[in-house]
Amino acid sequence: MTHPISHHLPAEVIASYAAGSLGQAYSLVVAAHVSMCDTCRAELAAQEAAGGVVLEAIGAASVSAGLLSRTLDRLDDPAPPEPAPPARNGVYPAPVMAALKGRLPKWKAVGGGVKQCVIGGDRDGISRLLFIPPGQAVPDHGHNGLELTLVLQGGFSDATGHFDVGDVEVADAALDHVPTADPGPPCIVVAATDAPLRFNTFLPRLLQPLFGI
Repeated sequence: MTHPISHHLPAEVIASYAAGSLGQAYSLVVAAHVSMCDTCRAELAAQEAAGGVVLEAIGAASVSAGLLSRTLDRLDDPAPPEPAPPARNGVYPAPVMAALKGRLPKWKAVGGGVKQCVIGGDRDGISRLLFIPPGQAVPDHGHNGLELTLVLQGGFSDATGHFDVGDVEVADAALDHVPTADPGPPCIVVAATDAPLRFNTFLPRLLQPLFGI
């Protein structure tokens, strides 16, 4: 059964993505969600159109005298074509497959049947896939920054509501929660964070440095 997407990206996140100012980890979640969500894809198109209007309104800038000749020289010696980007594979949207370099994830157990696969990031954040068995709860935790979590398979619930395939949960320092996977197929999400989680129980805090969560 396909559920309508009811939890979308904040407009300011889409605007940052359209402007090219969003970090790599968050950009992956945005690109994956936009590939699944007509509403946010339309919002992104509107943001990009607005950016184009701004660029058209900016006056022309002066350039060096040799710019034209250097550009023509580069056209005479073009770079080899880029390989075709990976396509969607099962539950994994094309942007996620691109981050995985076309390969399916290699899972690493983190306890309680939960597995993760770190797939990218930079100094501004880390993106990872999480595999959560049906009915399994992620340990009680808060956030030291912003977390964007996109559901790719299954679903989960926490104190803020229920999240199905295509939904995005936006969590910040004000939220402490215990996400619990739905019955049925395992819950698979792609999540981006810019700071370590803040676990509220001893054992997850003890293991946190080992798994880099």
